[in-house]
Amino acid sequence: MGLKQDLIDGVVKAARETGFPDERDIDTSPGSTIERNAEYMKEAIVDFLTKCEFRITQLNAPVVLEDFKIPRQGVDLEPKTLVGDKAPIIDAFKIIPGGGAAADAIQNTLRKVTKPLLRGGAFLPNIDVEKDGGGLNSTGYVYIGTNPDSQDTFDVDDESGQRQFTTVKLIRDDIEDLL
Repeated sequence: MGLKQDLIDGVVKAARETGFPDERDIDTSPGSTIERNAEYMKEAIVDFLTKCEFRITQLNAPVVLEDFKIPRQGVDLEPKTLVGDKAPIIDAFKIIPGGGAAADAIQNTLRKVTKPLLRGGAFLPNIDVEKDGGGLNSTGYVYIGTNPDSQDTFDVDDESGQRQFTTVKLIRDDIEDLL
C-alpha cells in the first residue's frame, strides 16, 4: 500500500511477535496511536531522504555538440605546391642551350616570392558551424565510472538502457550528519 501502511504492518507484526494479548486489540484505525506514529515516521523518512545528497556513481550519456568554431588557421605550404604547373616550364629552359642561367634566375625569384607563403603564409577560413544551421552533426560521450571507450557500447535512448547505464547511490558517509 505504501510506506505508511508498511510501517503500520511492522508495528502489528512486532506486537504479534512480542505476545500482545489479543491481536484484535491492536488499533490501527485512522487517528489511532499506531496510525499517527506511522504518519510521523513516514514524514521523518521522507524529510530525511529529501535532505540527503545522492551521488551519480555510474553514468554513460551521449553529448551532442551545438556549436563548433575554429579561428582562422595558418597553413604551411610545400614549395612544389606553389611552383606546381610552372616546374615543367623551368625544366624546359634548362635544356635550351644557355637557358640554364635563366632557369636558375626564375627558380631563385620564385623561391623569394613564395618563401613568405611557406610557413603560415596562407590561411584556412574560419570554421563556424552550428547544429541548428544544419552544418554540424557530431556526438561524443561523457561518463562517470568505467570508460565505455565508445558510445556504441551503450544506449540510453530508452528506460532499459537508462537503468543499465546510470546508477545513483546514497553513500552512508555523506549522510552521517543527518543520522
